[in-house]
Amino acid sequence: MSRKILVTDFVWPSTGPEREVLAKVGAEVIEAPDGREETLVRLAEGVEGIMTCFAQVTPAVVRAARDCVVISRYGVGVDNIAVDVATEEGIAVTYVPDYCVDEVSDHVMALLLTWNRQIGFYNRAAKQGIWSGSVSPAPLTRLRGQTLGVIGLGRIGRAVARKGMAFGLEVTAHDPYFPEGAVVPAGVELAGLPELLGKADYVTVHTPLNEETRGLLGPAEFALMKSSAYVINCARGPIINEAALYEALRGGRIAGAGLDVMEETAPAADNPMFALENVIVTPHVAFLSQQSVLELEVRTAEATSDVLEGRMPEFLVNPEVLSQARRRLG
Repeated sequence: MSRKILVTDFVWPSTGPEREVLAKVGAEVIEAPDGREETLVRLAEGVEGIMTCFAQVTPAVVRAARDCVVISRYGVGVDNIAVDVATEEGIAVTYVPDYCVDEVSDHVMALLLTWNRQIGFYNRAAKQGIWSGSVSPAPLTRLRGQTLGVIGLGRIGRAVARKGMAFGLEVTAHDPYFPEGAVVPAGVELAGLPELLGKADYVTVHTPLNEETRGLLGPAEFALMKSSAYVINCARGPIINEAALYEALRGGRIAGAGLDVMEETAPAADNPMFALENVIVTPHVAFLSQQSVLELEVRTAEATSDVLEGRMPEFLVNPEVLSQARRRLG
C-alpha cells in the first residue's frame, strides 16, 4: 500500500514534479478539490504528509491527520499552519524560506520604479495620444539620494537593500528580531521604526506575520511618514492595517502604495482600495517565475520525503518537536 500525501492547494499547472519526487519513496499525491476546513479534515485521515500553499491547515485539520508525520509549506511564511498544534501532535513542519528571494526583491523594485517614474500615468497618457505637456500627479524625482526604509532584514529584506543601493538609494532598516551583536549589512543604517518612517521616501515591509507584526503599520505609523512617501507590501497583507492605509492614501497623508498582498487573500473587485489612482496592485505574484515555482514544488516534496524517510529536512520550522516527533529524524 502506497503512502498518501495530501496537497491542500496549489497555483501552478500540475503537481507532476511533486509526484515524481514522492514516487521514489512510495508515496502518492491526493489533491484536495477545495481548501475548506471540512474538506481537509475529511481528506486528512490516513495521510502521512500534508503539503499546503495558501489553504488554512487549522487545528482541526492537524488533529484529524492522526497518521501524519509532516506538514510542508509551499513557501516562506507558515502563518496558515497551526504550528503549535502540529508540535503538540508530534508533527514536523517544514518550509522553503529561500526559494524566491530574487523574484520578490525584483518585484519590490519594480513597484518602486513604477511609482518613481510614474509608468502607469505616462502609459495611459501615451496611449491617449498625449506626447507632450502631461504632468503626473506625483512629480518625477531623482531616485539617487532618496531613502529606502526596509522593515525586516531577512533574506528578502537584505536583497531589497542591496538592489536599492545599486540604484543609489540610501537604506535605513528596522528589524524587531535582528539578533543582538549580528553584523549589519554594509551600507545599511539600523534605526527604530519611528525614525525609519520619518525619513524614508519608500517603505517596504519584509517581516513575518505574527501577533506582534499584525497591523504593524497603522494610523500612528502613517502619521509619522512623509506626505510624499510610498509604501510597498510584498510580504503578508495583514502586516499593514488596510483601513488605515486607505484613509492615509485618500487623505493625502502618504503619496501612494504598491501592494502584492492584502488583508484578504483574494479581495473582491469592489474593494475600495482598487478605486484609488495612487495604488498599484498585483495579485500575489511577487514570488512567481517558472524557475521559482519548479524549485518550490521540488523542494517542498523533498522536505516531505525526507521526513517520511526519517531524515532531517533542510528547513524545520519547529525543532522543539524532535523530542516527541511521530517520525524520529536523524
